[in-house]
Amino acid sequence: MTQSPYAALKLADFRLLMIGRLLTTVAVQIQAIAVGWQIYALTKNPLSLGLVGLSEALPAIGVALYAGHVADVVDRRRIALWSVSALVVSMALLSFASFTVSEPNLLVGLIFTVVALSGIARGFYGPAVFGIMADIVPRPLMGNASAWTSTVWQASAVAGPMLGGLLYVWLAASRTYLASALLLLASLFCFVAVKARTDLQPAKHASVVANIKDGLRFVFSNQIILGAMALDLFAVLFGGAVALLPIFAAEVFHMGPQALGILRAAPSVGAVLTAVILTHHPIARHSGVVLMASVAGFGVCMIAFGLSSNFYLSLVLLVLSGVLDGVSVWVRSTIFQLVTPNDMKGRVSAVNNIFIGSSNEIGEFESGVAAKIMGLVPSVVFGGCMTLLVVLFTVFIAPKLRALHVESLYHPEDNAAD
Repeated sequence: MTQSPYAALKLADFRLLMIGRLLTTVAVQIQAIAVGWQIYALTKNPLSLGLVGLSEALPAIGVALYAGHVADVVDRRRIALWSVSALVVSMALLSFASFTVSEPNLLVGLIFTVVALSGIARGFYGPAVFGIMADIVPRPLMGNASAWTSTVWQASAVAGPMLGGLLYVWLAASRTYLASALLLLASLFCFVAVKARTDLQPAKHASVVANIKDGLRFVFSNQIILGAMALDLFAVLFGGAVALLPIFAAEVFHMGPQALGILRAAPSVGAVLTAVILTHHPIARHSGVVLMASVAGFGVCMIAFGLSSNFYLSLVLLVLSGVLDGVSVWVRSTIFQLVTPNDMKGRVSAVNNIFIGSSNEIGEFESGVAAKIMGLVPSVVFGGCMTLLVVLFTVFIAPKLRALHVESLYHPEDNAAD
């Protein structure tokens, strides 16, 4: 199938959606840099960095299934608007607390509370935005749209940490959070301008519990979707070292917030390069094998990063890990969009957020606990080794995923048996 690499970008609503997601992700990334550096400066405790992630993940998990149901019965654009509005309020509260509260323990408690509230908002935001793409992008363009979505997300993940580190140095915590709030306000205008509306199905309003059960049944009966989710869940849970980067920046490389921003952005530099390439050269064949190999390579990069004490070598390893993660993200996102019926997009995205989205934050908690118990370097090496074991396990238990060719997913009748 010959297709322009820019086919999806010709859709006005898709362009607006991408800009809105870009601004939202940059704002959230800036928040993550500011919160991580501020919390570590206040506590000097690696466990507290892990707890930041947990305080956001638990509320997001708590609302995820209901949020998925809502995204399948309510206009998804409206949900996105309310979610981003709640994030604006959260950023404003962080700014106010950082500016007015001087007692460290009280400030830490307030930060954790606001981060938890933002977790609820993100729990609703994810399924809504995932579903909006299906409302505005025709099925034949979905692979191209997924590649551009990954490109935009990774580009914002490059800009956000670097901008966050610079803003923290220039403006301190309170004004950095305020800058994030302004970016979120700009993203609201983009979501307002999106014209697409979700095609509601009144029958789905009958029972919240029944709708949620239907979504869970679909995910757990589909080996391809479940295998891809589980693979990334455990890889991110054990293999990520993002929560520990403030410690690497301060104590291993003896640098400041600017270095932290560069380290946080490095994986996304690799991932955005990969995403741009995939808009022109999608992985049509042997996609399942490529997915598994990329996750294994990610684990190897994390092992090498943990053992490195050279800033530039570590930077290269993080970029390479982003290249591999970019491949994994593209394959997974294309699978989920093409295999999932439109009236289940919200619920499948919610389960995906529990498996993958929240695994980032829970992975940060695991990293903090492991670093506290095992030490900084052994904890990262251990996580990378566990990632390799997870991939090996998935190879044997998910043969349909291993044999997957993404090009076959553009023809639903060929995948009915899955």
